[in-house]
Amino acid sequence: MKTNMIVEPIIENDIHYLRELQPDGWPDIIPIFEHYLNIPFCRPIKVVIENKIVGIGTAILLNNSAWLAHIIVNTEFRRKGIGSLIVHHLLGNFKKIGFETISLIATDMGYPIYKKAGFKEQTEYVFFERKEPLKDYYRSKNVVQYTNTNIENIFFLDKIVTGEDRRVLLNDKLENSYVYQENGKLTGYYIPGLGEGLIIADNVEAGIELMKLRYSIINKGVLPIDNIEGIKFLKENGFLEIKRAKRMILGKEFSWQPGKVFNRIGGNLG
Repeated sequence: MKTNMIVEPIIENDIHYLRELQPDGWPDIIPIFEHYLNIPFCRPIKVVIENKIVGIGTAILLNNSAWLAHIIVNTEFRRKGIGSLIVHHLLGNFKKIGFETISLIATDMGYPIYKKAGFKEQTEYVFFERKEPLKDYYRSKNVVQYTNTNIENIFFLDKIVTGEDRRVLLNDKLENSYVYQENGKLTGYYIPGLGEGLIIADNVEAGIELMKLRYSIINKGVLPIDNIEGIKFLKENGFLEIKRAKRMILGKEFSWQPGKVFNRIGGNLG
């Protein structure tokens, strides 16, 4: 007998039941989905079989691009087409809205599903970790606290590096952030409150100094394989590579500079 799968938006009453879908080794998905529910540009969905949530996923809609994120299937219901159903449902919504480019970070398990849906590999993210944060950190005089006078410069640099207009994503997370300024020009920024702590910099010096600040209290990070100098810094300071994950894209490709991303936001936004 064919199983009846229902796809619906996630609502607040669902949050408690998502605990059953928590993947091993992932950050707690409960606060993440609570966040998705409160953000107008996020569209979390669920797949329900016989009143049980067996799969979830989210569409994140930026101004000129979109992301698929947190596509998770209950371990007891895998290999039943639920992951593919979530992907195709979200992609259908993107087509209705008119997005030309959709990106995602693929787990090994999800990779075949995304490839079958037409996604192509774009680059790879490298995960690093060491036993404890770096000690003896001295902040560069060029690393200063963010003020709202920096906001347009951050938006500009972010778009030049990522190729995406992410104002709606960055705007609410800039408080308690840091920027790298040299001769009055902003050349990098670090946003601790955005995911895993986004670092973007226009040059290596700015990127490394902001990395030093982040790794003075954090012992793990992720950056694109294209960022040769960032990876070199981590290896020279005792960080070990623990895994990799592919970034994939569907639709119109856009120009971006992964070598200037010194730490990613997370698996949901690159």
